[in-house]
Amino acid sequence: MTAPPPKTRRAGRQARLQARAAPPKVNPAAPGQIGGAYAPLKPTEMQAIFDTALRLLAELGMGEVPERLAQDLLKAGAQDLGNARIGLPETMVQEVISTSAKEFTLFGRDPARDIHVGGDRVYFGTGGAAVTTLDIDTGRYRPSTLQDLHNFTRLQDTLDNVAWFTRCCIATDVPDMFDLDVNTAYALLRNTTKPVATAFTVAEHVDPIVRMFDIAAGGEGGFAKRPFCKAHISPVISPMRFGEDAVEVVYKCIEHNIPMSCITAAQAGATAPATLAGFLAQSLAETLASLVMVNVIAPGFPMVFSNWPLVIDLRSGAFAGGGGETTVLNAASAQLSNWLGLPSGVACSMTDAKAIDAQYGVEKGMTSLAAALAGGNLIYESSGMTASLLGASFEAFILDDDMHAMTYRALRGIEVSEDTLGYETICASVLGEGHFLGADATYQAMERDYHYPKLADRDQPKTWEDGGAKDAWTRAKTRARTILENHHPNYLTPQQDKDIRAAFNIIG
Repeated sequence: MTAPPPKTRRAGRQARLQARAAPPKVNPAAPGQIGGAYAPLKPTEMQAIFDTALRLLAELGMGEVPERLAQDLLKAGAQDLGNARIGLPETMVQEVISTSAKEFTLFGRDPARDIHVGGDRVYFGTGGAAVTTLDIDTGRYRPSTLQDLHNFTRLQDTLDNVAWFTRCCIATDVPDMFDLDVNTAYALLRNTTKPVATAFTVAEHVDPIVRMFDIAAGGEGGFAKRPFCKAHISPVISPMRFGEDAVEVVYKCIEHNIPMSCITAAQAGATAPATLAGFLAQSLAETLASLVMVNVIAPGFPMVFSNWPLVIDLRSGAFAGGGGETTVLNAASAQLSNWLGLPSGVACSMTDAKAIDAQYGVEKGMTSLAAALAGGNLIYESSGMTASLLGASFEAFILDDDMHAMTYRALRGIEVSEDTLGYETICASVLGEGHFLGADATYQAMERDYHYPKLADRDQPKTWEDGGAKDAWTRAKTRARTILENHHPNYLTPQQDKDIRAAFNIIG
């Protein structure tokens, strides 16, 4: 038998090229990277804000407390301040902080998609209730529909850097509130197995929708064992009062073991002070009031401490989703929540831009990176949102997914070890070929340390021109259309779908 010929230099080069072309063996920019390096507040400043929040809760207290909640709070140590306000003493608040849930799992229907919330881990996801959609064909805004919600859900199902999905738009073509809540939940069940979230208009809608979740979970009680959907609730209305309908939803969600994000969404200069420090103190107090409420009802219940600082343009009163104030306030909110040891939720990438343009990129990039660097555990609104949260865009989902990967890679930082310092590699390259292009360490680093964006253009200008000189909006539009044409999941079995349709008015 003839021996095989010895490997040539060309054969070795071809093998390296094949290795270079192969998909990375590891994800160099995986979700769940560690944040916390950016600290806009000094420790003394955080303490001053926290002390002011405690004073507000104890001395000013909360107004418009529903009777059921008032009785539960008073039994747990709250004080009747008179004037229809309930005070939350410092000792009560501190005790709740110390005993509340610090980390927990948000389950996906696919266990491989579970995410662990808490600590300094950072995950980008979605949020919002956009009433308009940026039409992928016309490039103009139109009222959002139920079909848009289905399409957004299945589009993001393919995006690795969107860690969970909350309905991002409101189906304005479904006027009945119960049908709206039901069909929103159905769209989530049908089109993704990631952890999801929704909202309940009123408490009476929770029981039937949990029955729908049980069908998808395999039978009665199945959902409560691994609750794959959390609730977005705003039980506190700024300034410093409770909202009765939302409080009743909280009671119902606890009854069904539905984890929740209790969202405070004060607006600087409108429903909270215009000074940034004063805003942070009031907003922190309001979110702490939600935490006290949840833990008085069910100690240790999983709640994301969702303190979302929002800003208005004080010249016009219009909501402003981008800008430096939004950047620093949400980063500071994440820093404060982590300082208290609470699972944090903030809102970023709420660009005011209507088009996919330079304003869009600057506002999204700055606000989301700052929140991640500050260690926000769940960064809401960060995918797909445009037009100051009034709009959602298919192209934006594609672009934002690339942006998140860049942020995760930045958070991952630089691994310094004897191997990565590469003394021997430097010596060998300097004394040998004079470059590092063919070194084994280069190919290892290529697979381990470098993220390669799916959409960003890195071609030479001539190659770009020859390819049609396409901008990012055009490239994102093409990719979004490809996904929507080809990705048609149905994560419900035929029997599950039949049972759900028999019990509910499923539209479409």
